[in-house]
Amino acid sequence: MDASKPLIGVLDEPGAYRDALADTIARDGLAVLAAERLEDLPTGTSLIVAHARAVPSLEWSSLTERLPTVVVSDSRLDADLLTAVDVGLVDYVVEPMLHGQLLRRMIRKAIELRCLEDERTRDREHLAELNEHLEELNESLETHLALLRLDQQAGGQIQRKLLPPHPQTLGGVTCDYWLVPSLYLSGDFLDFQRFDDRYTLLYFADVSGHGASSAFVTVLLKYLCNRWLSEWDGKNPDQLPAQWLTALNQELLDTGIGKHATLFVAVIDHRDHWLHYSLGAQLPKPLLVADGKVMELPGEGMPVGLFRNVEYPRLKYRLPSNFRLWLCSDGVLECLPGDTLDMRLRELEQRVLTCATLERLRDSLALNAPRDIVTEGEHSGEELPDDLTIMMLSGFGDDHE
Repeated sequence: MDASKPLIGVLDEPGAYRDALADTIARDGLAVLAAERLEDLPTGTSLIVAHARAVPSLEWSSLTERLPTVVVSDSRLDADLLTAVDVGLVDYVVEPMLHGQLLRRMIRKAIELRCLEDERTRDREHLAELNEHLEELNESLETHLALLRLDQQAGGQIQRKLLPPHPQTLGGVTCDYWLVPSLYLSGDFLDFQRFDDRYTLLYFADVSGHGASSAFVTVLLKYLCNRWLSEWDGKNPDQLPAQWLTALNQELLDTGIGKHATLFVAVIDHRDHWLHYSLGAQLPKPLLVADGKVMELPGEGMPVGLFRNVEYPRLKYRLPSNFRLWLCSDGVLECLPGDTLDMRLRELEQRVLTCATLERLRDSLALNAPRDIVTEGEHSGEELPDDLTIMMLSGFGDDHE
């Protein structure tokens, strides 16, 4: 017997009728094995052809649960056939010897349906296993996301601790700022530090992207600037900002992390009221408000961390007795009306001109963000399009009206 062929078991009383029935089924290449009892058939049997008289009435149900079954009978009125139909056997043939071709077709169809049902069962089992696996993966993912969220929240707390106190006044110049990360960590950063009675250093940075990798760059920036400030001898303040940008440019390129930043670095001379500064592609450019007018600080510079051998400009501007110097990250531009970048920049100029305090400018932007993420250390959990930062310096005789 060919093992590749489905085995058809014939259940009937031994005799010429059973042999003839087996021969009828065996045509067209079907493998057939005749037996008097189900227990006599091998386990690899694919289908049972049972004569109505060969199976006791109470055994039809258990038989059909084990294997696909086709019933044959010599009469439609056979009581045993009616019993088989009553338990759900609808595949039956009356006078099978006269309808051999129909019987074989029914057998093949029943085997095909059984194969499909087995395949569906395997698919359901596989799907159930897959769903269970997905549930486990989802639970693991939720756990990892929760840990990541906690890590980012902790990182945000550390990042906020690195920011300077605000508002604070050094040498007649007051610094205040508002910083909101897009989620927990920010790629924006700033500092305002007193060097001595004459000089104060400040910088305003916007690292490309946002999130953990950008926040790590701000920590590096804080560390480097603290180190460089401690090494400065207080001489040549006009050269310091450009030197810092050059050194930071080299540091970012050497790390190979693919991050760059826009920066404004400055030294305030409190005695002579000079602002010594350098620009690293800061956008929007620093805006100076004095005598009822607003202007961009002059100068241009390349981003930090993109190109080697960049020379950054050495710039200075004499600060008036009463001034407000505004620094904004590019995320603020997304909160302003206007179809073009130039329109939004002009809108920002008008707003800083009319807003005497940081709170007024912030409120004019109508931002759906926490009032002060820096001091409160809270976040709504809703991601903003970009980090948002505003820094305002005012002095020397500015009364903040």
